[in-house]
Amino acid sequence: MLNEFKAFIAKGNVMDLAVGVIIGGAFGLIVSSLVDDIIMPIVGAIFGGIDFSNFFIPLASGVTATTLDAAREQGAVLAYGNFLTVLINFLILAWIIFMMVKAVNSMRREEEVAPAAPAAPPADIALLTDIRDLLKKQ
Repeated sequence: MLNEFKAFIAKGNVMDLAVGVIIGGAFGLIVSSLVDDIIMPIVGAIFGGIDFSNFFIPLASGVTATTLDAAREQGAVLAYGNFLTVLINFLILAWIIFMMVKAVNSMRREEEVAPAAPAAPPADIALLTDIRDLLKKQ
């Protein structure tokens, strides 16, 4: 069973998937920072200093806090501002992945269009071709 596991891990696809997951996780953090630290403050400034991270609707009667973290401690809240931030994260990630897949597909199409150079014939075929050409000249 250990040998089968080693063979499974050694396959290229599994290692590629592992690298992709690790890079994807790091890339997700970059996009989250982009949205939280750059895009949402700009959007908030455009709309008059609004902080989307604290937009919520209290679902419990005892929620009187003005910040999302404090409101969550008091009871159930519908945190739609946080949802908007996560939705923007998703849309940015989806757009970037779409552009990457589009670029890879474009590169694959270029490879398919380029005709492969004909392979050199085997030595015996080349010799027979030379003999044929010599006989035609006589």
